[in-house]
Amino acid sequence: MIERLRTDDLRILGFRLSGKLHDEDYRIFVPAIDSAITAAGGKVRMFVQLEDFHGWDLHAAWDDFSFGVKHYSDIERIALIGDAEWEKWMTKLCAPFTAATVKYFDAVDVQQAWTWLKQGL
Repeated sequence: MIERLRTDDLRILGFRLSGKLHDEDYRIFVPAIDSAITAAGGKVRMFVQLEDFHGWDLHAAWDDFSFGVKHYSDIERIALIGDAEWEKWMTKLCAPFTAATVKYFDAVDVQQAWTWLKQGL
């Protein structure tokens, strides 16, 4: 499931990902990103909090790859917040699929993630 989180800046998007992601999740997620990029008039930054996250089914994995290709240079920074070692490794796996700077934060460092995302805005 992908849940949109409120933010106080159009250029910062927040999402909570939980469970296993499916194609239906991306049918909501992708238009929200497209709209936010248009509204922000350029690059956006993303806060992505993983809670009890179990990855993607095959179709959602393809959706995620397609999203990365389409928005390769539209996202400036991604703060990935999690509590599992494999989630930390995801930051390294993301690198070839985005021009964004991707940084991992442990779940206890949520405030640091928000601070990092807001730097320079």
